[in-house]
Amino acid sequence: MTASFPLPYAVFGVSGRTGAAAADALLRSGHPVRVVVRDPAKGRPWAERGAEVAVADLTDLAAMTKALSQIQGAYVVSPQHYNREDLFERADLIAETTARAALAADVPRLVALSSVGADCESGTGWIRMNRMFEQRLSASGIATIFLRAAYFMENWMPMVGQAMRSGTLPTFLAPPLRPIPMVATVDVGSTAAALLQEKSRASCIVTLSGPQDYAPNDVAAIISATLQKPVGVAVLPETAWPQALADAHFSRAALAGFTEMTRGINCAHIDIKSDPSAVERAGTTTLEQVIAELARRQR
Repeated sequence: MTASFPLPYAVFGVSGRTGAAAADALLRSGHPVRVVVRDPAKGRPWAERGAEVAVADLTDLAAMTKALSQIQGAYVVSPQHYNREDLFERADLIAETTARAALAADVPRLVALSSVGADCESGTGWIRMNRMFEQRLSASGIATIFLRAAYFMENWMPMVGQAMRSGTLPTFLAPPLRPIPMVATVDVGSTAAALLQEKSRASCIVTLSGPQDYAPNDVAAIISATLQKPVGVAVLPETAWPQALADAHFSRAALAGFTEMTRGINCAHIDIKSDPSAVERAGTTTLEQVIAELARRQR
Protein backbone atom coordinates (compact mmCIF):
# COMPACT_ATOMS: atom_id res chain seq x y z
CA MET A 1 0.00 0.00 0.00
CA THR A 2 1.45 3.36 -1.07
CA ALA A 3 1.58 6.07 1.58
CA SER A 4 -0.06 9.33 0.60
CA PHE A 5 1.53 12.63 1.56
CA PRO A 6 -0.20 15.99 1.78
CA LEU A 7 0.42 18.34 -1.11
CA PRO A 8 2.57 21.38 -0.34
CA TYR A 9 1.61 25.02 -0.15
CA ALA A 10 3.48 27.16 -2.67
CA VAL A 11 4.87 30.42 -1.33
CA PHE A 12 6.22 33.24 -3.47
CA GLY A 13 8.22 36.22 -2.30
CA VAL A 14 10.35 34.36 0.26
CA SER A 15 13.23 36.74 -0.46
CA GLY A 16 10.99 39.48 0.92
CA ARG A 17 9.42 39.96 4.31
CA THR A 18 5.84 38.76 3.84
CA GLY A 19 6.70 35.66 1.81
CA ALA A 20 9.39 34.68 4.30
CA ALA A 21 6.94 35.09 7.17
CA ALA A 22 4.28 33.02 5.38
CA ALA A 23 6.69 30.17 4.60
CA ASP A 24 8.06 30.27 8.13
CA ALA A 25 4.59 30.09 9.67
CA LEU A 26 3.60 27.13 7.49
CA LEU A 27 6.82 25.23 8.17
CA ARG A 28 6.55 25.86 11.91
CA SER A 29 3.03 24.41 11.78
CA GLY A 30 4.36 21.24 10.14
CA HIS A 31 2.95 21.85 6.66
CA PRO A 32 4.85 20.93 3.50
CA VAL A 33 6.02 24.04 1.66
CA ARG A 34 7.30 24.72 -1.84
CA VAL A 35 9.11 28.04 -2.08
CA VAL A 36 9.22 29.63 -5.51
CA VAL A 37 12.32 31.68 -6.25
CA ARG A 38 13.96 33.17 -9.31
CA ASP A 39 17.49 32.65 -7.99
CA PRO A 40 18.21 29.08 -6.81
CA ALA A 41 20.61 30.44 -4.16
CA LYS A 42 17.67 32.17 -2.47
CA GLY A 43 16.03 28.79 -2.01
CA ARG A 44 18.90 27.06 -0.21
CA PRO A 45 18.08 28.27 3.32
CA TRP A 46 14.52 27.03 2.82
CA ALA A 47 15.69 23.66 1.46
CA GLU A 48 17.76 23.29 4.62
CA ARG A 49 14.52 23.67 6.58
CA GLY A 50 12.83 20.94 4.54
CA ALA A 51 11.00 22.98 1.92
CA GLU A 52 10.84 22.08 -1.75
CA VAL A 53 12.40 24.69 -4.03
CA ALA A 54 10.94 25.63 -7.41
CA VAL A 55 12.75 28.05 -9.69
CA ALA A 56 10.61 30.30 -11.86
CA ASP A 57 10.69 33.77 -13.34
CA LEU A 58 7.30 35.36 -12.72
CA THR A 59 6.88 36.10 -16.43
CA ASP A 60 7.69 32.53 -17.56
CA LEU A 61 4.35 30.78 -18.05
CA ALA A 62 5.74 27.25 -18.32
CA ALA A 63 7.94 27.57 -15.23
CA MET A 64 5.15 29.23 -13.26
CA THR A 65 2.68 26.51 -14.23
CA LYS A 66 5.11 23.83 -13.07
CA ALA A 67 5.76 25.67 -9.79
CA LEU A 68 2.01 25.87 -9.12
CA SER A 69 1.20 22.27 -10.02
CA GLN A 70 0.12 19.70 -7.44
CA ILE A 71 -0.32 22.05 -4.48
CA GLN A 72 -2.99 22.75 -1.83
CA GLY A 73 -2.84 26.49 -2.46
CA ALA A 74 -0.42 29.34 -2.99
CA TYR A 75 0.54 32.69 -1.53
CA VAL A 76 1.28 34.88 -4.53
CA VAL A 77 2.85 38.32 -4.73
CA SER A 78 3.68 40.73 -7.52
CA PRO A 79 7.07 42.32 -6.78
CA GLN A 80 7.27 45.90 -7.94
CA HIS A 81 10.26 47.02 -9.98
CA TYR A 82 10.74 50.65 -8.95
CA ASN A 83 13.84 51.13 -11.11
CA ARG A 84 11.92 50.48 -14.34
CA GLU A 85 10.04 53.01 -16.44
CA ASP A 86 7.65 50.23 -17.51
CA LEU A 87 6.90 49.10 -13.95
CA PHE A 88 3.11 49.15 -14.46
CA GLU A 89 3.35 47.17 -17.72
CA ARG A 90 5.70 44.72 -16.00
CA ALA A 91 3.29 44.35 -13.08
CA ASP A 92 0.43 43.60 -15.47
CA LEU A 93 2.52 40.95 -17.26
CA ILE A 94 3.34 39.28 -13.93
CA ALA A 95 -0.33 39.41 -12.96
CA GLU A 96 -1.44 37.90 -16.27
CA THR A 97 1.22 35.16 -16.13
CA THR A 98 0.35 34.28 -12.53
CA ALA A 99 -3.35 34.02 -13.39
CA ARG A 100 -2.77 31.91 -16.50
CA ALA A 101 -0.34 29.61 -14.71
CA ALA A 102 -2.64 29.12 -11.71
CA LEU A 103 -5.50 28.27 -14.07
CA ALA A 104 -3.36 25.85 -16.10
CA ALA A 105 -2.11 24.18 -12.91
CA ASP A 106 -5.65 23.94 -11.50
CA VAL A 107 -4.68 25.60 -8.23
CA PRO A 108 -7.54 25.16 -5.75
CA ARG A 109 -7.04 28.48 -3.97
CA LEU A 110 -4.81 31.52 -3.81
CA VAL A 111 -4.01 34.15 -1.23
CA ALA A 112 -2.76 37.22 -3.09
CA LEU A 113 -0.95 40.12 -1.47
CA SER A 114 -2.64 43.41 -2.30
CA SER A 115 -3.01 46.80 -0.66
CA VAL A 116 -5.63 49.02 0.86
CA GLY A 117 -6.79 51.34 -1.90
CA ALA A 118 -6.86 48.61 -4.56
CA ASP A 119 -10.64 49.11 -4.79
CA CYS A 120 -10.09 52.65 -6.14
CA GLU A 121 -10.06 53.16 -9.89
CA SER A 122 -7.62 56.08 -9.87
CA GLY A 123 -5.53 58.37 -7.72
CA THR A 124 -3.56 55.60 -6.03
CA GLY A 125 -0.16 55.60 -7.75
CA TRP A 126 1.77 52.41 -7.01
CA ILE A 127 -1.37 50.72 -5.67
CA ARG A 128 -2.67 50.51 -9.24
CA MET A 129 -0.28 47.58 -9.66
CA ASN A 130 -2.11 45.74 -6.86
CA ARG A 131 -5.41 46.54 -8.55
CA MET A 132 -4.09 44.95 -11.77
CA PHE A 133 -3.11 41.86 -9.80
CA GLU A 134 -6.58 41.61 -8.29
CA GLN A 135 -8.33 42.10 -11.62
CA ARG A 136 -6.27 39.49 -13.47
CA LEU A 137 -6.72 36.88 -10.74
CA SER A 138 -10.43 37.66 -10.37
CA ALA A 139 -10.95 37.18 -14.10
CA SER A 140 -9.33 33.73 -13.90
CA GLY A 141 -12.18 32.46 -11.73
CA ILE A 142 -9.79 30.83 -9.22
CA ALA A 143 -10.90 31.11 -5.60
CA THR A 144 -8.72 33.92 -4.29
CA ILE A 145 -8.43 35.79 -1.02
CA PHE A 146 -7.09 39.26 -1.69
CA LEU A 147 -5.11 40.32 1.36
CA ARG A 148 -5.13 44.11 1.34
CA ALA A 149 -2.43 45.20 3.73
CA ALA A 150 -2.25 48.58 5.42
CA TYR A 151 0.86 50.79 5.39
CA PHE A 152 3.85 48.60 6.30
CA MET A 153 5.43 49.50 9.63
CA GLU A 154 8.80 48.60 8.12
CA ASN A 155 8.45 51.53 5.70
CA TRP A 156 9.83 53.60 8.57
CA MET A 157 13.19 51.80 8.47
CA PRO A 158 15.25 54.49 6.65
CA MET A 159 13.59 57.26 8.66
CA VAL A 160 14.41 55.50 11.95
CA GLY A 161 18.07 55.57 10.97
CA GLN A 162 17.89 59.29 10.24
CA ALA A 163 16.11 59.95 13.54
CA MET A 164 18.82 58.06 15.40
CA ARG A 165 21.52 60.17 13.76
CA SER A 166 19.87 63.59 13.76
CA GLY A 167 17.10 63.56 16.36
CA THR A 168 14.57 64.41 13.64
CA LEU A 169 12.14 61.98 11.99
CA PRO A 170 11.43 62.97 8.37
CA THR A 171 8.06 61.89 7.02
CA PHE A 172 6.09 62.05 3.78
CA LEU A 173 2.85 61.54 5.69
CA ALA A 174 0.81 64.57 6.68
CA PRO A 175 -0.69 65.95 8.80
CA PRO A 176 1.64 64.53 11.48
CA LEU A 177 -1.13 64.24 14.05
CA ARG A 178 -3.41 62.06 11.88
CA PRO A 179 -3.20 58.33 12.66
CA ILE A 180 -3.40 55.82 9.81
CA PRO A 181 -3.60 52.01 9.86
CA MET A 182 -0.22 50.28 9.78
CA VAL A 183 0.73 46.62 9.87
CA ALA A 184 3.90 44.61 10.47
CA THR A 185 5.03 42.45 7.57
CA VAL A 186 5.35 39.42 9.86
CA ASP A 187 1.61 39.70 10.53
CA VAL A 188 0.92 39.90 6.79
CA GLY A 189 2.82 36.65 6.23
CA SER A 190 1.34 34.80 9.19
CA THR A 191 -2.17 35.91 8.22
CA ALA A 192 -1.59 34.72 4.65
CA ALA A 193 -0.48 31.33 6.00
CA ALA A 194 -3.60 31.12 8.18
CA LEU A 195 -5.90 32.08 5.28
CA LEU A 196 -4.37 29.38 3.09
CA GLN A 197 -5.34 26.78 5.67
CA GLU A 198 -8.97 27.87 6.01
CA LYS A 199 -11.51 25.52 4.48
CA SER A 200 -13.65 28.03 2.62
CA ARG A 201 -13.27 28.03 -1.14
CA ALA A 202 -14.99 31.38 -1.71
CA SER A 203 -13.19 34.43 -3.04
CA CYS A 204 -13.13 37.43 -0.73
CA ILE A 205 -11.25 40.56 0.28
CA VAL A 206 -9.51 40.82 3.65
CA THR A 207 -8.05 44.06 4.96
CA LEU A 208 -5.25 43.76 7.47
CA SER A 209 -4.00 46.40 9.89
CA GLY A 210 -2.10 46.30 13.17
CA PRO A 211 -3.53 46.43 16.69
CA GLN A 212 -3.82 50.24 16.50
CA ASP A 213 -3.33 53.19 14.16
CA TYR A 214 -0.32 55.48 14.39
CA ALA A 215 0.43 59.07 13.38
CA PRO A 216 3.94 60.29 12.48
CA ASN A 217 4.02 62.03 15.86
CA ASP A 218 3.39 58.65 17.51
CA VAL A 219 6.25 57.14 15.53
CA ALA A 220 8.60 59.89 16.73
CA ALA A 221 7.47 59.38 20.33
CA ILE A 222 8.14 55.64 20.09
CA ILE A 223 11.60 56.23 18.61
CA SER A 224 12.29 58.80 21.33
CA ALA A 225 11.32 56.35 24.06
CA THR A 226 13.39 53.61 22.41
CA LEU A 227 16.50 55.79 22.10
CA GLN A 228 15.85 57.70 25.32
CA LYS A 229 16.48 61.01 23.60
CA PRO A 230 14.22 63.68 22.05
CA VAL A 231 13.03 63.08 18.49
CA GLY A 232 11.05 65.64 16.51
CA VAL A 233 9.01 65.33 13.32
CA ALA A 234 9.81 67.08 10.05
CA VAL A 235 7.08 66.79 7.40
CA LEU A 236 8.76 66.90 4.00
CA PRO A 237 7.02 69.15 1.47
CA GLU A 238 6.23 67.52 -1.85
CA THR A 239 8.91 69.59 -3.58
CA ALA A 240 11.50 67.83 -1.39
CA TRP A 241 10.33 64.28 -2.11
CA PRO A 242 12.51 63.63 -5.21
CA GLN A 243 15.70 64.62 -3.35
CA ALA A 244 14.68 62.65 -0.25
CA LEU A 245 14.17 59.57 -2.42
CA ALA A 246 17.31 59.98 -4.53
CA ASP A 247 19.08 57.05 -2.88
CA ALA A 248 16.16 54.75 -3.77
CA HIS A 249 17.00 55.16 -7.50
CA PHE A 250 13.35 55.27 -8.55
CA SER A 251 12.53 55.61 -12.22
CA ARG A 252 10.53 58.68 -13.27
CA ALA A 253 7.41 56.51 -13.49
CA ALA A 254 8.03 55.07 -10.03
CA LEU A 255 8.57 58.51 -8.50
CA ALA A 256 5.33 59.73 -10.09
CA GLY A 257 3.56 56.65 -8.72
CA PHE A 258 4.95 57.22 -5.23
CA THR A 259 3.89 60.87 -5.33
CA GLU A 260 0.32 60.08 -6.39
CA MET A 261 0.03 57.30 -3.81
CA THR A 262 1.31 59.48 -0.97
CA ARG A 263 -1.04 62.30 -1.93
CA GLY A 264 -3.86 59.74 -1.84
CA ILE A 265 -2.88 58.60 1.65
CA ASN A 266 -2.51 62.16 2.94
CA CYS A 267 -5.92 63.30 1.68
CA ALA A 268 -7.59 60.04 2.88
CA HIS A 269 -8.56 59.05 -0.68
CA ILE A 270 -6.75 55.79 0.13
CA ASP A 271 -8.71 54.49 3.11
CA ILE A 272 -8.81 51.01 4.65
CA LYS A 273 -12.58 51.31 5.11
CA SER A 274 -13.40 52.40 1.55
CA ASP A 275 -14.56 48.94 0.42
CA PRO A 276 -17.60 47.82 2.45
CA SER A 277 -17.29 44.26 1.10
CA ALA A 278 -13.94 43.68 2.79
CA VAL A 279 -13.53 41.58 5.94
CA GLU A 280 -11.35 43.29 8.54
CA ARG A 281 -8.55 41.51 10.38
CA ALA A 282 -5.91 42.82 12.75
CA GLY A 283 -2.39 41.66 13.46
CA THR A 284 -0.84 41.59 16.90
CA THR A 285 2.59 43.13 16.32
CA THR A 286 2.90 46.70 17.58
CA LEU A 287 4.89 49.52 16.07
CA GLU A 288 6.87 49.65 19.33
CA GLN A 289 8.09 46.11 18.67
CA VAL A 290 8.98 46.84 15.05
CA ILE A 291 10.84 50.06 15.85
CA ALA A 292 12.78 48.38 18.67
CA GLU A 293 13.97 45.81 16.13
CA LEU A 294 14.73 48.45 13.48
CA ALA A 295 16.71 50.49 16.03
CA ARG A 296 18.66 47.40 17.06
CA ARG A 297 19.66 46.78 13.43
CA GLN A 298 20.69 50.41 12.91
CA ARG A 299 23.03 50.43 15.92
